[in-house]
Amino acid sequence: MSAASNLRSEDQLLCSICLEVFTDPVTTPCGHNFCNECITQHWNTKVISDCPLCNKQFRPRPELNVNTLLAEMVSQFRHEAELKASSSSEQQAAKPGEVPCDLCTGTKVKALKSCLVCLVSYCQTHLEPHLTVSGLKKHQLMEPVENLEGRMCLNHNKPLELFCQREQTCVCALCTVLEHKNHEFVPLREECEEKKKKLRKTEAEMQQMIQERRVKIKEIRECVKMSKAAVDREKAEGVEVFTALKECVERGLKQLMERMEEEEEAREKQAEGLVRDLEEEICELMKRSSEVEQLFLSEDHLHLLQGFSSLKAAPPTKDWTEVRVRPSSYEGTVVRAVAQLEENLSKEMKKLFEADLKRKQQFAVDVTLDPDTAHHELILSDDGKQVTCGNKRKKLPDHPERFDYSVCVLGKQSFSSGKFYFEVQVKGKTNWDLGVSKESINRKGKITLNPDKGFWTTYLRNGNHYSAPAVRLSLRSAPEKVGVFVDYEEGLVSFYDVAAAALIYSFTGCCFTDRLLPFFSPEPNDGGKNSAPLIICPVNQTV
Repeated sequence: MSAASNLRSEDQLLCSICLEVFTDPVTTPCGHNFCNECITQHWNTKVISDCPLCNKQFRPRPELNVNTLLAEMVSQFRHEAELKASSSSEQQAAKPGEVPCDLCTGTKVKALKSCLVCLVSYCQTHLEPHLTVSGLKKHQLMEPVENLEGRMCLNHNKPLELFCQREQTCVCALCTVLEHKNHEFVPLREECEEKKKKLRKTEAEMQQMIQERRVKIKEIRECVKMSKAAVDREKAEGVEVFTALKECVERGLKQLMERMEEEEEAREKQAEGLVRDLEEEICELMKRSSEVEQLFLSEDHLHLLQGFSSLKAAPPTKDWTEVRVRPSSYEGTVVRAVAQLEENLSKEMKKLFEADLKRKQQFAVDVTLDPDTAHHELILSDDGKQVTCGNKRKKLPDHPERFDYSVCVLGKQSFSSGKFYFEVQVKGKTNWDLGVSKESINRKGKITLNPDKGFWTTYLRNGNHYSAPAVRLSLRSAPEKVGVFVDYEEGLVSFYDVAAAALIYSFTGCCFTDRLLPFFSPEPNDGGKNSAPLIICPVNQTV
Protein backbone atom coordinates (compact mmCIF):
# COMPACT_ATOMS: atom_id res chain seq x y z
CA MET A 1 0.00 0.00 0.00
CA SER A 2 1.43 3.41 -0.96
CA ALA A 3 1.84 6.21 1.55
CA ALA A 4 -0.70 8.33 -0.32
CA SER A 5 -3.40 5.67 -0.26
CA ASN A 6 -2.51 4.95 3.32
CA LEU A 7 -3.12 8.56 4.31
CA ARG A 8 -6.33 8.71 2.28
CA SER A 9 -7.74 5.72 4.20
CA GLU A 10 -6.58 7.06 7.53
CA ASP A 11 -10.14 7.30 8.87
CA GLN A 12 -10.48 3.53 8.29
CA LEU A 13 -7.57 2.93 10.67
CA LEU A 14 -9.11 4.69 13.67
CA CYS A 15 -10.86 2.96 16.52
CA SER A 16 -14.41 4.30 16.86
CA ILE A 17 -14.13 4.05 20.66
CA CYS A 18 -10.83 5.87 21.40
CA LEU A 19 -10.69 7.69 18.04
CA GLU A 20 -7.00 6.86 17.79
CA VAL A 21 -5.11 4.66 15.31
CA PHE A 22 -5.75 1.00 16.08
CA THR A 23 -3.63 -0.78 18.67
CA ASP A 24 -3.88 -4.58 18.37
CA PRO A 25 -6.98 -4.38 16.11
CA VAL A 26 -9.62 -7.14 16.50
CA THR A 27 -12.81 -7.86 14.48
CA THR A 28 -16.19 -8.64 16.04
CA PRO A 29 -18.52 -11.31 14.53
CA CYS A 30 -20.51 -8.45 12.93
CA GLY A 31 -17.39 -7.35 11.00
CA HIS A 32 -16.51 -4.11 12.87
CA ASN A 33 -12.95 -3.39 14.06
CA PHE A 34 -11.81 -2.05 17.43
CA CYS A 35 -8.68 -1.88 19.58
CA ASN A 36 -8.51 -5.08 21.61
CA GLU A 37 -8.33 -3.16 24.88
CA CYS A 38 -11.09 -0.71 23.90
CA ILE A 39 -13.69 -3.42 23.07
CA THR A 40 -12.71 -5.50 26.08
CA GLN A 41 -13.23 -2.53 28.46
CA HIS A 42 -16.51 -1.75 26.72
CA TRP A 43 -17.84 -5.27 27.24
CA ASN A 44 -16.62 -5.29 30.86
CA THR A 45 -19.12 -2.50 31.56
CA LYS A 46 -22.02 -4.35 29.91
CA VAL A 47 -24.19 -7.26 31.05
CA ILE A 48 -24.64 -8.36 27.44
CA SER A 49 -21.79 -7.95 24.97
CA ASP A 50 -22.80 -5.85 21.96
CA CYS A 51 -21.19 -3.97 19.09
CA PRO A 52 -20.77 -0.21 19.81
CA LEU A 53 -21.48 0.58 16.16
CA CYS A 54 -24.40 -1.66 15.12
CA ASN A 55 -25.58 -2.71 18.62
CA LYS A 56 -25.70 -6.40 17.63
CA GLN A 57 -25.62 -8.58 20.75
CA PHE A 58 -23.40 -11.60 21.24
CA ARG A 59 -24.23 -14.48 23.56
CA PRO A 60 -21.95 -15.64 24.93
CA ARG A 61 -19.12 -13.11 24.65
CA PRO A 62 -17.12 -14.09 21.56
CA GLU A 63 -13.41 -14.79 21.70
CA LEU A 64 -11.59 -12.23 19.58
CA ASN A 65 -8.30 -12.57 17.72
CA VAL A 66 -6.02 -9.88 16.25
CA ASN A 67 -6.87 -8.97 12.66
CA THR A 68 -3.47 -9.66 11.07
CA LEU A 69 -4.13 -7.77 7.84
CA LEU A 70 -5.44 -4.70 9.61
CA ALA A 71 -2.51 -4.80 12.07
CA GLU A 72 -0.10 -4.77 9.14
CA MET A 73 -1.93 -1.79 7.60
CA VAL A 74 -1.72 0.08 10.92
CA SER A 75 1.98 -0.70 11.21
CA GLN A 76 2.57 0.57 7.67
CA PHE A 77 0.56 3.71 8.41
CA ARG A 78 2.56 4.43 11.53
CA HIS A 79 5.81 3.91 9.64
CA GLU A 80 4.77 6.29 6.85
CA ALA A 81 3.61 8.90 9.38
CA GLU A 82 6.90 8.71 11.26
CA LEU A 83 8.84 9.14 8.00
CA LYS A 84 6.76 12.19 7.12
CA ALA A 85 7.13 13.59 10.62
CA SER A 86 10.88 13.01 10.42
CA SER A 87 11.04 14.80 7.08
CA SER A 88 8.98 17.70 8.40
CA SER A 89 11.08 18.00 11.53
CA GLU A 90 14.17 18.63 9.45
CA GLN A 91 12.48 21.62 7.84
CA GLN A 92 10.22 23.01 10.56
CA ALA A 93 11.89 22.19 13.88
CA ALA A 94 10.39 24.31 16.63
CA LYS A 95 12.51 27.38 17.44
CA PRO A 96 12.88 28.90 20.91
CA GLY A 97 9.61 30.60 21.81
CA GLU A 98 7.54 28.45 19.41
CA VAL A 99 5.09 25.79 20.61
CA PRO A 100 6.38 22.25 19.79
CA CYS A 101 4.24 19.33 18.67
CA ASP A 102 3.39 17.07 21.62
CA LEU A 103 3.35 13.88 19.51
CA CYS A 104 6.67 14.24 17.71
CA THR A 105 9.42 11.93 18.91
CA GLY A 106 13.02 13.01 18.70
CA THR A 107 13.19 16.49 17.17
CA LYS A 108 10.06 18.45 18.03
CA VAL A 109 8.36 20.09 15.06
CA LYS A 110 6.62 23.45 15.33
CA ALA A 111 2.94 22.99 16.18
CA LEU A 112 0.35 24.47 13.83
CA LYS A 113 -2.73 24.05 16.02
CA SER A 114 -3.71 23.15 19.57
CA CYS A 115 -6.83 21.07 20.32
CA LEU A 116 -8.90 22.18 23.32
CA VAL A 117 -10.56 18.74 23.46
CA CYS A 118 -7.44 16.58 23.29
CA LEU A 119 -5.34 19.19 25.15
CA VAL A 120 -2.55 18.42 22.66
CA SER A 121 -0.62 20.61 20.20
CA TYR A 122 -0.11 19.14 16.71
CA CYS A 123 2.31 19.66 13.85
CA GLN A 124 1.10 19.43 10.23
CA THR A 125 1.49 15.65 10.12
CA HIS A 126 -0.13 14.86 13.45
CA LEU A 127 -2.88 17.40 12.81
CA GLU A 128 -4.08 15.46 9.71
CA PRO A 129 -6.62 13.26 11.55
CA HIS A 130 -8.35 16.38 12.98
CA LEU A 131 -8.78 17.66 9.45
CA THR A 132 -10.02 14.44 7.83
CA VAL A 133 -11.71 12.24 10.44
CA SER A 134 -15.37 13.16 10.97
CA GLY A 135 -15.27 12.59 14.72
CA LEU A 136 -12.13 14.70 15.18
CA LYS A 137 -13.35 17.50 12.94
CA LYS A 138 -15.74 18.52 15.72
CA HIS A 139 -12.85 19.24 18.08
CA GLN A 140 -12.10 22.90 18.79
CA LEU A 141 -8.76 23.95 17.27
CA MET A 142 -6.91 27.17 17.96
CA GLU A 143 -3.55 28.77 17.36
CA PRO A 144 -0.83 26.79 19.13
CA VAL A 145 -0.42 27.65 22.81
CA GLU A 146 1.42 26.16 25.74
CA ASN A 147 -0.14 25.13 29.03
CA LEU A 148 -3.38 23.82 27.51
CA GLU A 149 -4.34 22.44 30.91
CA GLY A 150 -4.76 26.04 32.05
CA ARG A 151 -7.60 26.41 29.55
CA MET A 152 -9.60 23.66 31.21
CA CYS A 153 -11.90 24.04 34.21
CA LEU A 154 -10.15 22.57 37.23
CA ASN A 155 -13.46 21.45 38.74
CA HIS A 156 -15.05 19.80 35.72
CA ASN A 157 -12.22 19.23 33.24
CA LYS A 158 -14.19 21.05 30.55
CA PRO A 159 -12.98 23.88 28.28
CA LEU A 160 -13.33 27.40 29.69
CA GLU A 161 -15.83 28.83 27.22
CA LEU A 162 -17.85 31.47 29.12
CA PHE A 163 -17.16 34.47 31.32
CA CYS A 164 -18.99 34.99 34.61
CA GLN A 165 -19.62 38.72 34.90
CA ARG A 166 -20.45 38.57 38.60
CA GLU A 167 -17.28 36.71 39.62
CA GLN A 168 -15.20 38.15 36.77
CA THR A 169 -13.74 34.75 35.91
CA CYS A 170 -13.73 32.23 33.05
CA VAL A 171 -15.98 29.18 33.51
CA CYS A 172 -17.02 26.03 31.67
CA ALA A 173 -20.54 24.97 30.66
CA LEU A 174 -21.04 22.91 33.82
CA CYS A 175 -20.09 25.85 36.03
CA THR A 176 -23.12 27.75 34.73
CA VAL A 177 -25.52 25.22 36.27
CA LEU A 178 -23.49 24.38 39.37
CA GLU A 179 -21.14 26.75 41.22
CA HIS A 180 -22.17 29.82 39.16
CA LYS A 181 -25.88 29.08 38.87
CA ASN A 182 -28.08 32.15 38.23
CA HIS A 183 -25.03 34.29 37.37
CA GLU A 184 -24.80 36.29 34.15
CA PHE A 185 -22.54 34.88 31.45
CA VAL A 186 -21.22 36.03 28.10
CA PRO A 187 -19.06 34.21 25.55
CA LEU A 188 -15.34 34.70 25.97
CA ARG A 189 -15.20 36.47 22.60
CA GLU A 190 -17.81 39.04 23.68
CA GLU A 191 -16.09 39.69 27.01
CA CYS A 192 -12.76 39.98 25.21
CA GLU A 193 -14.22 42.70 22.99
CA GLU A 194 -15.32 44.63 26.07
CA LYS A 195 -11.94 44.14 27.70
CA LYS A 196 -10.25 45.28 24.50
CA LYS A 197 -12.29 48.49 24.58
CA LYS A 198 -11.08 49.11 28.12
CA LEU A 199 -7.54 48.19 27.09
CA ARG A 200 -7.72 50.64 24.21
CA LYS A 201 -8.89 53.33 26.63
CA THR A 202 -6.15 52.36 29.07
CA GLU A 203 -3.60 52.39 26.27
CA ALA A 204 -4.77 55.86 25.23
CA GLU A 205 -4.46 57.03 28.83
CA MET A 206 -1.02 55.47 29.06
CA GLN A 207 0.05 57.16 25.84
CA GLN A 208 -1.26 60.45 27.21
CA MET A 209 0.69 59.91 30.43
CA ILE A 210 3.78 58.99 28.43
CA GLN A 211 3.40 62.13 26.34
CA GLU A 212 2.91 64.26 29.44
CA ARG A 213 6.04 62.78 30.98
CA ARG A 214 7.99 63.34 27.80
CA VAL A 215 6.88 66.96 27.86
CA LYS A 216 7.90 67.13 31.52
CA ILE A 217 11.30 65.61 30.68
CA LYS A 218 11.72 68.21 27.94
CA GLU A 219 10.66 70.91 30.40
CA ILE A 220 13.11 69.67 33.05
CA ARG A 221 15.95 69.44 30.56
CA GLU A 222 15.15 72.91 29.25
CA CYS A 223 15.07 74.17 32.83
CA VAL A 224 18.45 72.54 33.51
CA LYS A 225 19.79 74.05 30.29
CA MET A 226 18.53 77.51 31.26
CA SER A 227 19.81 77.05 34.79
CA LYS A 228 23.23 76.04 33.50
CA ALA A 229 23.31 79.06 31.22
CA ALA A 230 22.32 81.28 34.15
CA VAL A 231 24.98 79.67 36.34
CA ASP A 232 27.60 80.16 33.64
CA ARG A 233 26.65 83.82 33.37
CA GLU A 234 26.75 84.28 37.13
CA LYS A 235 30.06 82.42 37.37
CA ALA A 236 31.58 84.59 34.65
CA GLU A 237 30.26 87.70 36.34
CA GLY A 238 31.46 86.43 39.72
CA VAL A 239 34.94 85.81 38.34
CA GLU A 240 34.96 89.28 36.80
CA VAL A 241 33.73 90.99 39.96
CA PHE A 242 35.95 89.12 42.40
CA THR A 243 38.93 89.53 40.07
CA ALA A 244 38.30 93.28 40.13
CA LEU A 245 37.98 93.23 43.93
CA LYS A 246 41.12 91.13 44.22
CA GLU A 247 43.00 93.54 41.95
CA CYS A 248 41.69 96.43 44.04
CA VAL A 249 42.98 94.79 47.23
CA GLU A 250 46.31 93.91 45.63
CA ARG A 251 46.61 97.44 44.26
CA GLY A 252 45.92 98.89 47.72
CA LEU A 253 48.53 96.62 49.29
CA LYS A 254 51.08 97.54 46.63
CA GLN A 255 50.45 101.26 47.13
CA LEU A 256 50.80 100.83 50.91
CA MET A 257 54.11 98.97 50.52
CA GLU A 258 55.44 101.49 47.98
CA ARG A 259 54.50 104.45 50.16
CA MET A 260 56.14 102.95 53.24
CA GLU A 261 59.27 102.02 51.25
CA GLU A 262 59.49 105.52 49.75
CA GLU A 263 59.19 107.13 53.18
CA GLU A 264 61.82 104.80 54.62
CA GLU A 265 64.16 105.45 51.68
CA ALA A 266 63.80 109.22 52.12
CA ARG A 267 64.52 108.87 55.86
CA GLU A 268 67.65 106.81 55.10
CA LYS A 269 68.89 109.41 52.61
CA GLN A 270 68.35 112.16 55.17
CA ALA A 271 70.30 110.23 57.79
CA GLU A 272 73.12 109.49 55.34
CA GLY A 273 73.44 113.25 54.51
CA LEU A 274 73.60 114.20 58.18
CA VAL A 275 76.17 111.49 58.89
CA ARG A 276 78.26 112.69 55.95
CA ASP A 277 78.20 116.32 57.23
CA LEU A 278 79.11 115.16 60.72
CA GLU A 279 81.99 113.05 59.42
CA GLU A 280 83.35 116.03 57.44
CA GLU A 281 83.25 118.25 60.55
CA ILE A 282 84.92 115.48 62.57
CA CYS A 283 87.76 115.34 60.02
CA GLU A 284 88.19 119.12 60.22
CA LEU A 285 88.13 119.06 64.00
CA MET A 286 90.65 116.19 64.14
CA LYS A 287 92.97 118.18 61.87
CA ARG A 288 92.69 121.23 64.12
CA SER A 289 93.17 119.01 67.19
CA SER A 290 96.43 117.68 65.70
CA GLU A 291 97.69 121.23 65.06
CA VAL A 292 96.78 122.24 68.63
CA GLU A 293 98.63 119.24 70.04
CA GLN A 294 101.79 120.00 67.98
CA LEU A 295 101.76 123.63 69.05
CA PHE A 296 101.31 122.55 72.67
CA LEU A 297 104.41 120.37 72.49
CA SER A 298 106.55 123.11 70.86
CA GLU A 299 109.52 124.46 72.92
CA ASP A 300 109.89 127.48 70.64
CA HIS A 301 108.21 130.28 72.53
CA LEU A 302 108.01 132.58 69.56
CA HIS A 303 106.49 129.88 67.36
CA LEU A 304 103.92 128.94 70.01
CA LEU A 305 102.82 132.56 70.44
CA GLN A 306 102.61 133.19 66.71
CA GLY A 307 100.75 129.95 66.10
CA PHE A 308 98.34 130.42 68.99
CA SER A 309 96.82 133.53 67.43
CA SER A 310 95.97 131.61 64.26
CA LEU A 311 94.40 128.69 66.19
CA LYS A 312 92.42 130.88 68.57
CA ALA A 313 89.34 130.99 66.33
CA ALA A 314 87.17 127.78 66.39
CA PRO A 315 86.66 126.00 63.04
CA PRO A 316 83.32 126.64 61.31
CA THR A 317 80.91 123.95 62.59
CA LYS A 318 77.12 123.41 62.68
CA ASP A 319 75.09 123.38 65.85
CA TRP A 320 73.82 119.80 65.99
CA THR A 321 71.93 120.16 69.28
CA GLU A 322 68.45 120.15 67.74
CA VAL A 323 69.24 117.97 64.77
CA ARG A 324 67.52 114.53 64.98
CA VAL A 325 66.46 111.70 62.72
CA ARG A 326 63.21 110.53 64.22
CA PRO A 327 62.52 106.74 64.18
CA SER A 328 59.88 105.40 61.75
CA SER A 329 56.34 105.31 63.09
CA TYR A 330 53.58 103.75 60.93
CA GLU A 331 50.92 103.77 63.61
CA GLY A 332 47.53 103.92 61.86
CA THR A 333 49.00 103.62 58.40
CA VAL A 334 47.47 100.20 57.79
CA VAL A 335 44.16 101.30 59.29
CA ARG A 336 44.07 104.31 56.99
CA ALA A 337 44.99 102.12 54.04
CA VAL A 338 42.25 99.65 54.89
CA ALA A 339 39.78 102.50 55.26
CA GLN A 340 40.75 103.73 51.81
CA LEU A 341 40.46 100.18 50.48
CA GLU A 342 37.02 99.87 52.05
CA GLU A 343 35.98 103.06 50.35
CA ASN A 344 37.21 101.74 47.00
CA LEU A 345 35.51 98.40 47.58
CA SER A 346 32.27 100.17 48.46
CA LYS A 347 32.45 101.95 45.12
CA GLU A 348 33.01 98.63 43.35
CA MET A 349 30.17 97.00 45.32
CA LYS A 350 27.85 99.86 44.45
CA LYS A 351 28.63 99.32 40.77
CA LEU A 352 27.92 95.61 41.23
CA PHE A 353 24.57 96.21 42.95
CA GLU A 354 23.61 98.78 40.33
CA ALA A 355 24.27 96.23 37.59
CA ASP A 356 22.35 93.57 39.53
CA LEU A 357 19.39 95.90 40.07
CA LYS A 358 19.36 96.80 36.38
CA ARG A 359 19.04 93.12 35.50
CA LYS A 360 16.16 92.73 37.95
CA GLN A 361 14.42 95.83 36.54
CA GLN A 362 14.28 94.12 33.14
CA PHE A 363 11.50 91.93 34.60
CA ALA A 364 9.34 94.93 35.58
CA VAL A 365 5.57 94.30 35.51
CA ASP A 366 2.62 96.66 35.68
CA VAL A 367 1.01 96.22 39.11
CA THR A 368 -2.30 97.76 40.18
CA LEU A 369 -4.19 97.46 43.45
CA ASP A 370 -7.24 95.20 43.70
CA PRO A 371 -10.12 97.10 45.38
CA ASP A 372 -11.97 93.82 46.13
CA THR A 373 -9.19 92.88 48.56
CA ALA A 374 -8.72 96.31 50.22
CA HIS A 375 -9.56 96.74 53.92
CA HIS A 376 -12.52 99.06 54.65
CA GLU A 377 -10.24 101.86 55.96
CA LEU A 378 -7.94 101.93 52.94
CA ILE A 379 -8.22 104.65 50.31
CA LEU A 380 -7.12 103.67 46.79
CA SER A 381 -6.39 106.11 43.99
CA ASP A 382 -8.49 105.95 40.84
CA ASP A 383 -5.58 104.53 38.83
CA GLY A 384 -4.98 101.81 41.44
CA LYS A 385 -1.39 102.94 42.02
CA GLN A 386 -1.62 104.56 45.49
CA VAL A 387 -2.99 103.46 48.86
CA THR A 388 -3.23 105.21 52.20
CA CYS A 389 -5.10 104.50 55.42
CA GLY A 390 -7.98 106.79 56.35
CA ASN A 391 -9.52 107.38 59.73
CA LYS A 392 -12.99 106.10 58.86
CA ARG A 393 -14.32 102.68 57.97
CA LYS A 394 -16.02 102.79 54.58
CA LYS A 395 -19.15 100.82 53.75
CA LEU A 396 -17.99 98.25 51.24
CA PRO A 397 -19.40 94.87 50.13
CA ASP A 398 -18.16 92.03 52.33
CA HIS A 399 -16.20 90.43 49.51
CA PRO A 400 -14.72 86.99 50.39
CA GLU A 401 -11.29 88.17 49.21
CA ARG A 402 -11.32 91.36 51.33
CA PHE A 403 -9.12 91.81 54.42
CA ASP A 404 -11.49 92.51 57.31
CA TYR A 405 -9.03 93.09 60.19
CA SER A 406 -5.56 94.03 58.91
CA VAL A 407 -5.26 97.17 56.76
CA CYS A 408 -3.90 95.37 53.71
CA VAL A 409 -4.51 95.19 49.98
CA LEU A 410 -3.26 92.88 47.21
CA GLY A 411 -2.30 93.49 43.61
CA LYS A 412 -4.65 92.41 40.84
CA GLN A 413 -1.90 90.59 38.98
CA SER A 414 -0.91 87.06 40.04
CA PHE A 415 2.14 85.03 39.04
CA SER A 416 2.77 81.28 39.01
CA SER A 417 6.06 81.12 37.11
CA GLY A 418 8.98 83.14 35.85
CA LYS A 419 10.42 86.37 37.26
CA PHE A 420 8.76 89.71 38.05
CA TYR A 421 9.76 93.05 39.60
CA PHE A 422 7.96 96.17 40.81
CA GLU A 423 8.86 99.33 42.78
CA VAL A 424 6.98 101.09 45.56
CA GLN A 425 7.64 104.55 47.02
CA VAL A 426 7.65 104.53 50.85
CA LYS A 427 8.99 108.07 51.35
CA GLY A 428 7.54 109.97 54.30
CA LYS A 429 6.05 106.93 56.05
CA THR A 430 6.83 105.75 59.57
CA ASN A 431 5.28 102.31 59.19
CA TRP A 432 4.63 100.11 56.15
CA ASP A 433 4.59 96.48 54.96
CA LEU A 434 5.58 95.35 51.48
CA GLY A 435 6.21 92.09 49.61
CA VAL A 436 4.30 89.17 48.09
CA SER A 437 1.83 86.60 49.40
CA LYS A 438 0.17 83.38 48.31
CA GLU A 439 -3.21 83.74 46.64
CA SER A 440 -4.69 81.29 49.15
CA ILE A 441 -3.79 83.25 52.32
CA ASN A 442 -6.39 83.76 55.03
CA ARG A 443 -7.76 87.30 54.72
CA LYS A 444 -10.14 87.24 57.62
CA GLY A 445 -9.09 88.12 61.15
CA LYS A 446 -5.60 88.97 62.33
CA ILE A 447 -2.80 87.88 60.00
CA THR A 448 0.82 86.98 60.75
CA LEU A 449 3.49 88.10 58.30
CA ASN A 450 5.42 84.87 58.09
CA PRO A 451 6.50 82.61 55.18
CA ASP A 452 4.79 79.70 56.95
CA LYS A 453 1.54 81.65 56.61
CA GLY A 454 2.20 82.54 52.98
CA PHE A 455 3.81 86.00 53.35
CA TRP A 456 7.28 87.09 52.22
CA THR A 457 7.62 90.73 53.30
CA THR A 458 9.85 93.46 54.66
CA TYR A 459 8.46 96.25 56.85
CA LEU A 460 9.23 99.43 58.75
CA ARG A 461 8.27 100.03 62.40
CA ASN A 462 9.18 103.31 64.11
CA GLY A 463 12.37 103.80 62.09
CA ASN A 464 13.51 100.17 62.29
CA HIS A 465 13.45 97.88 59.29
CA TYR A 466 12.58 94.19 59.56
CA SER A 467 11.95 91.13 57.46
CA ALA A 468 9.20 88.64 58.24
CA PRO A 469 9.62 86.82 60.55
CA ALA A 470 10.96 89.63 62.77
CA VAL A 471 14.63 89.89 61.77
CA ARG A 472 15.96 93.38 62.38
CA LEU A 473 17.86 94.77 59.41
CA SER A 474 20.85 97.12 59.62
CA LEU A 475 20.55 99.66 56.80
CA ARG A 476 22.85 102.65 56.25
CA SER A 477 19.89 104.84 55.37
CA ALA A 478 16.13 104.57 55.22
CA PRO A 479 14.99 103.68 51.67
CA GLU A 480 12.56 106.01 49.94
CA LYS A 481 11.75 103.57 47.15
CA VAL A 482 11.76 99.78 47.51
CA GLY A 483 12.16 97.32 44.64
CA VAL A 484 10.61 93.84 44.96
CA PHE A 485 11.99 91.02 42.81
CA VAL A 486 10.65 87.41 42.64
CA ASP A 487 12.10 84.39 40.85
CA TYR A 488 9.32 81.79 41.15
CA GLU A 489 11.28 78.72 40.04
CA GLU A 490 14.38 79.74 42.02
CA GLY A 491 12.31 80.31 45.16
CA LEU A 492 13.78 83.82 45.61
CA VAL A 493 12.22 87.04 46.97
CA SER A 494 14.57 90.07 47.18
CA PHE A 495 14.06 93.66 48.34
CA TYR A 496 16.21 96.57 47.11
CA ASP A 497 16.82 100.17 48.14
CA VAL A 498 16.39 101.59 44.63
CA ALA A 499 18.16 104.92 45.18
CA ALA A 500 21.16 103.32 46.88
CA ALA A 501 21.08 100.28 44.54
CA ALA A 502 21.57 98.21 47.69
CA LEU A 503 20.12 94.85 48.67
CA ILE A 504 17.86 95.12 51.73
CA TYR A 505 17.05 91.44 52.29
CA SER A 506 16.47 88.17 50.41
CA PHE A 507 14.32 85.12 51.12
CA THR A 508 16.04 82.13 49.47
CA GLY A 509 15.15 78.47 49.05
CA CYS A 510 11.40 79.14 49.07
CA CYS A 511 9.12 76.45 47.66
CA PHE A 512 6.29 78.14 45.75
CA THR A 513 3.33 75.98 44.74
CA ASP A 514 0.56 78.61 44.77
CA ARG A 515 0.03 81.74 42.72
CA LEU A 516 1.77 84.83 44.16
CA LEU A 517 0.32 88.35 44.40
CA PRO A 518 1.95 91.69 45.33
CA PHE A 519 1.16 92.59 48.97
CA PHE A 520 0.82 96.11 50.43
CA SER A 521 -0.02 97.60 53.82
CA PRO A 522 0.32 101.35 54.48
CA GLU A 523 -0.38 100.60 58.19
CA PRO A 524 -2.72 102.81 60.31
CA ASN A 525 -2.71 106.60 59.86
CA ASP A 526 -1.34 107.20 63.40
CA GLY A 527 -3.03 110.59 63.79
CA GLY A 528 -1.59 111.84 60.52
CA LYS A 529 2.02 110.87 61.30
CA ASN A 530 1.81 107.99 58.82
CA SER A 531 -0.56 109.54 56.30
CA ALA A 532 1.83 109.37 53.31
CA PRO A 533 0.67 106.84 50.70
CA LEU A 534 2.38 103.79 49.33
CA ILE A 535 2.86 104.51 45.62
CA ILE A 536 3.47 101.91 42.92
CA CYS A 537 6.00 103.66 40.68
CA PRO A 538 6.95 103.14 37.04
CA VAL A 539 10.33 101.43 36.87
CA ASN A 540 13.14 103.68 35.72
CA GLN A 541 15.90 101.46 34.34
CA THR A 542 18.55 104.20 34.33
CA VAL A 543 19.76 103.61 37.89
